[in-house]
Amino acid sequence: MIKKIFTITLLGLVLVMSGCDDSAEVEHTNHETHTAQAATIAKNVPAFTTKTITGETVTNEIFAAKKISVLNIWGTFCPPCIGEMPKLGEMARSMPNDAQLIGLVCDASEDSVQVQRALKITQEAGAGFVNIVPDDNLLVFMENVEAVPTTIFVNSKGEVVGNMIVGADVEGYKDELERLLKQ
Repeated sequence: MIKKIFTITLLGLVLVMSGCDDSAEVEHTNHETHTAQAATIAKNVPAFTTKTITGETVTNEIFAAKKISVLNIWGTFCPPCIGEMPKLGEMARSMPNDAQLIGLVCDASEDSVQVQRALKITQEAGAGFVNIVPDDNLLVFMENVEAVPTTIFVNSKGEVVGNMIVGADVEGYKDELERLLKQ
C-alpha cells in the first residue's frame, strides 16, 4: 500500500512538474486534428481490476463493450482537465453506440481525497461518464504520460489505436474518434 501511495504521489509530482497542457501537441496529420502518434504509450492497456470514482468495480473488459473507447487521462490538480469536463460530458452523452468515453484520474487512489475531488468535479460539470482510479497495472501504463490531459483511443481488444492527443482538445478527440470508427 505504501508503495502504491508513493507511486501515485511520484506520478502526480512528475505530471505537475511537467505541467498541464491546454493545447494539443502539434504534429500535422492528414486530417485536421493536431495529434501525436501514441509512441510513448504501451500498445495495449494492461489487464486491470479497479474501482470507479463512484465505487463500482471495473476491469479491462470495459473496452470489449465498444468498438472504440476514448480514454481521457486527467488529474484533479489540472485546470485544463477540469475546464474541459463540461464539454466531455456533452461528448459522452452524444457518442455513437459503438463508442464510449472513459476518464482515468491519474492522481487518485482508492478511497483518497482525490477520488472525492474527482467526483465533485465531474458532478459539477455534468460529466457523468465512467471515471476510473488507476490500479498498479494502470499506474505502470501511465508512466510515460508526460502531461495531462492526455487522450488515447482503445479498441475492443484493449489495443491503443490511432493518435494520442496531448492537451485539452475535445474537437480533436471527436475528429480522431470519427476517423477511427470509419476504419
